[in-house]
Amino acid sequence: MRKRIWMLLLLATQVTGSALADDADALLLADQAPSRTAVASDWHWFAEGALSQFALRDGGATASSQRLSLDVQLDKSLAPGWRAVLADRLDLNRQGQIGAPDSINTLREAYLSWQAQDNRIIDLGRINARYGVAIGYNPTDYFRTGALRSVVSVDPASLKKNRLGSAMLRGQTLWSGGSLTGLVSPKLTQQRSDTTFSPDFGATNNQNRWLLAASQQLSDGIQPQWLMYGEQGQSPQLGFNLTGLLNDATVGYVEWSGGRSRSQLLQALNGADDTAFRNRLSTGLTYTSADKISLTLEYDYNGAALDQAGWNALSSGSPGSYRQYRMWLQNAQEMPTRQALFLYANWQDAMINHLDFSAMLRFNAADHSRLSWLEARYHWDKADLALQWQINSGNAGSEFGAVPQQRVLELLLRYFF
Repeated sequence: MRKRIWMLLLLATQVTGSALADDADALLLADQAPSRTAVASDWHWFAEGALSQFALRDGGATASSQRLSLDVQLDKSLAPGWRAVLADRLDLNRQGQIGAPDSINTLREAYLSWQAQDNRIIDLGRINARYGVAIGYNPTDYFRTGALRSVVSVDPASLKKNRLGSAMLRGQTLWSGGSLTGLVSPKLTQQRSDTTFSPDFGATNNQNRWLLAASQQLSDGIQPQWLMYGEQGQSPQLGFNLTGLLNDATVGYVEWSGGRSRSQLLQALNGADDTAFRNRLSTGLTYTSADKISLTLEYDYNGAALDQAGWNALSSGSPGSYRQYRMWLQNAQEMPTRQALFLYANWQDAMINHLDFSAMLRFNAADHSRLSWLEARYHWDKADLALQWQINSGNAGSEFGAVPQQRVLELLLRYFF
């Protein structure tokens, strides 16, 4: 059966490539690739193959996996004022990643958009609503919980893009220098599904949620955004985003969310009610040089997470409670401890044209564990070739030291049709 799936997918890829050859320059590039001028096209397709090798912690054993992915995006005008948006990704894994299913489909977006007036838009369907100006951690990205079905990269841009959207009704009105957005995301079902082609609304629409977001330009380069978010069983959360140009080469940003909520540990363990006002914050600087080198340093804080003493007690205590907390964090995409540092660097056209280098470091301030990630990516007109290296270091029970894969080496080729 698996051989048939692979044969059908390869055949569909060849047919699609022949039919869409004239539109190749309009296709989307890599998650972190620099933007290029392209001819507008309704359809965007690419196929990606990856070979991975893992060094495991248990006994120093190694494992390998292969992945074939097909990514499809559509943004088509149906009639004056109407457009349809579709974004879908199918990942087929052979001897898949540790803990990963053999194949999984992620329906990122599928919605209709109506421009009722020049300054008013209404959207209905599955929408990937992403908020936040920070890079490593986004306190105001309220719709990320439960949205990951398949993790193909630890790069933050990939995690935000390759996830399930939520079913919602969204309206937006615009005026000179500002906007107001409101959305409602209803509860559809609580039953999650891990079958390959399930839309999995139980992951994204298991409770009623809503959000209001307003922005207004105050001066050149200063346009703050205010948010208010609500969900069943929790007090409304307030949010704030702000970026500013500090000089010709440096951008500063602040992202904050706060409100009354339970601590993450008691949410994960379904413990006693310890509701209190808790803050979450990300703030950082991005410096860009004339040589196309971009450096970001970010500080992250999560007041609902465990402090150092609590994290040490949990990691050395009940294995069941520790495992349950880790699973809750994975689903919520939250920080396990209160403070962390994040560094990101990107060098475009490094030494030769079309060659990009990227590097990332996540540092847990409580247990001093680290996630290090490097990528070298070369771009052609219709393809990208990338080599990625990742290492998770730290003591047993730490955030990154407990990850089964100690080192990961991946070679991938992405082809745009």
